[in-house]
Amino acid sequence: MDQKLKLYGFNNLTKSLSFNIYDVCYAKTEREQRDYIAYIDEQYNSERLTHILTQLTEMIGATVLNISKQDYDPQGASVTILLAEESMRANMDGETIVGHLDKSHVTVHTYPEFHPEKSIATFRVDIDVATCGEITPLSTLDFLIGSFDSDIITMDYKVRGFTRNVTGQKLYIDHKITSIQDYIDDEILQKYDTVDVNVYQNNIFHTKMLVKEMDLQNYLFKSDVYEIDPKKRMEIMTNLRQEMIEIFSGSNIYLGG
Repeated sequence: MDQKLKLYGFNNLTKSLSFNIYDVCYAKTEREQRDYIAYIDEQYNSERLTHILTQLTEMIGATVLNISKQDYDPQGASVTILLAEESMRANMDGETIVGHLDKSHVTVHTYPEFHPEKSIATFRVDIDVATCGEITPLSTLDFLIGSFDSDIITMDYKVRGFTRNVTGQKLYIDHKITSIQDYIDDEILQKYDTVDVNVYQNNIFHTKMLVKEMDLQNYLFKSDVYEIDPKKRMEIMTNLRQEMIEIFSGSNIYLGG
């Protein structure tokens, strides 16, 4: 924000960011698909996800109150972090108290899965950040995108509630925004095809991104691109791209998708 608003009391606006990434991979056998899921599941286990979220917490100026994390069998992980503006401290009687909450929580969940017929495995990460007050979680987007291999990204941002200025006028948003893209580095945006769906009168913003260029080797698991017949390479690239386009569009465009 260029200039702080003069408010009457506490900033009561709630800002929520939902950040989703999809990482797509080709694994030619059912065994390779399971191995890929196991590999990616280990790469993004609850310990690493906790590290990412605690870095995010520092970026928005919050203090961790509590961390709950869990890995799941056969796959998947989740982490929830409760946030406050100030660290916990003790009063003169030795009782533990907490500063006034102006932050809320951060959560992450992972969803590995694979296509039953096309030898394609997909790994999805969902991160939700909810804050109260003047801090917007949009400032963390470059960090989040850089923390994962992101073929498709979908983001939702909403500002809810209202706060008041010193004259009593209601304020339903306290910062300028025309698009979530405003908060993403241009160098990152150049790598993606990007679409916005925004409802400005309700302070709802939606952006989705699809990676432009694909190097097949980066999408092969335990395979070398030069060991694959050129015709098969084209088929794999087509299947991968179709899968990405369907996820990006949110609809089954291709037969059997």
